[in-house]
Amino acid sequence: MDEPLILVEREGRVGIVRLNRPRVLNALNTSLMKELADVLEEMDRDENIGCIILTGQGKAFAAGADISEMADAAPFQFVGNAYFADWQRVRRVEKPLIAAVAGYALGGGNELAMCCDIIIAAETARFGQPEILLGVIPGAGGTQRLTRSVGKGKAMEMILTGDPITAEEALDWGLINRVVPPEQLEPEALSLAQKIAEKPPLAVKMAKQAILRAQEMSLEQGLHFEQLAFGMLFSTEDQREGMNAFIEKRKAQFKGK
Repeated sequence: MDEPLILVEREGRVGIVRLNRPRVLNALNTSLMKELADVLEEMDRDENIGCIILTGQGKAFAAGADISEMADAAPFQFVGNAYFADWQRVRRVEKPLIAAVAGYALGGGNELAMCCDIIIAAETARFGQPEILLGVIPGAGGTQRLTRSVGKGKAMEMILTGDPITAEEALDWGLINRVVPPEQLEPEALSLAQKIAEKPPLAVKMAKQAILRAQEMSLEQGLHFEQLAFGMLFSTEDQREGMNAFIEKRKAQFKGK
């Protein structure tokens, strides 16, 4: 029997999702992406999960797309959103996603990490967009998200040369949040995820959406969205609980309502 493409665990209110094609460095084929999107959407609906960690099984996060699956593809397969539909499903997950990256995050692997909200990397991690070496360009958001993260000049350098960068360089360039020794990668990601999962779920969801819109909207549009989201949260039980707990000098008990 074939091994599952995705492994799932749970630590309290944190869901842990592992890409499980270690023999091909977790290369991202269509079957894996569909299963990943299915699992993430299921966790997104689960009220008992407040944050999700995405990581890779074995020596890599994901070394890229499965080139053997793409090599003979016809142009029409990439026109429109059909091929990338599962990538869009991952990006639409409303709960915070933390990428825990060890080893290679190249091509589609780097693009998948950038679909997450926070990236924590082991010192062994390498990030890159080497598609130019295959005669193509990034197709799952690399030219867009990378430029928004590191700026035009550094994105040009990474994409036009295809050269990977180290975890320390990725941190310095603003691509990732922090670098840790390999043995501390999952504990660090879990600690951060647990801290986020303790927070009021509706406020976390709205904060994520507001931050994402800061990359897509004008300042005026973003401020309008922020104000609407801020006001809407005053209709929640968690807002009343949070503010009453602050006044009463006790720990708030959030319920996601």
